Amino acid sequence: MPVVFIIFILQLLTSTIAAPTFLNLTAISAVNGESTLECWQLSNPFTVSNQAGTTGTAVQQLGNVANASYAIIPAQFNGGVHCAPAVQYVAFLSGLAHITLPNSKQEAWIHGGQHGLIIAADTAAVSKEGHITKYPSKKETTALQIPTAEEAVPEHIVLHEGACQRSEVHF
Repeated sequence: MPVVFIIFILQLLTSTIAAPTFLNLTAISAVNGESTLECWQLSNPFTVSNQAGTTGTAVQQLGNVANASYAIIPAQFNGGVHCAPAVQYVAFLSGLAHITLPNSKQEAWIHGGQHGLIIAADTAAVSKEGHITKYPSKKETTALQIPTAEEAVPEHIVLHEGACQRSEVHF
C-alpha cells in the first residue's frame, strides 16, 4: 500500500495542467440584422507572460480597449431589450446573467467568476433589436465592461451557433 501511495504522490507532483491554446468565449453577435449567440475562438493564441508578477503564465491579449467601466447591477434586474452600446468584452465577476434573443429560443446563462467572460458585438450598426439581459440572482451582479478601441471586433472563428458550453471554455 505505501508504494501505491508514493507513486500516486509522484504522479501528482510531476503532472502539469496544460494551459489553453486559444480563448473560447460566448459571443452575442448578429447575422442578417438579427442578434445571435455564438461560441467564438479568438484567433490570437495564449502566449507566455514576461510581465513581472505573472512571468511564465498563460496570457491572452484582448487587443486595444477603451474606457472600461465597473458595473454593480441590482439583484433581479431586467436590462430589457437592447443592443450592445459598443463592441465590448463583459467580464461578469459575480452573480448571474441570463441572455436571450427576441426572435429565438437561444439563451446563455453566464455565471460570474472564472467562466464569466463574454463579448457583446450586436451593436445597433449590425442588429435591429439586440438581446435581452436579465440578472435573476438574489444578489447583485458585478461586471467589467471593456469596449474595444474603435469598435474593433477581434479576429475569431465561430466554433458553433449557440453559447459555449462549460467544457469548451478551457480556463
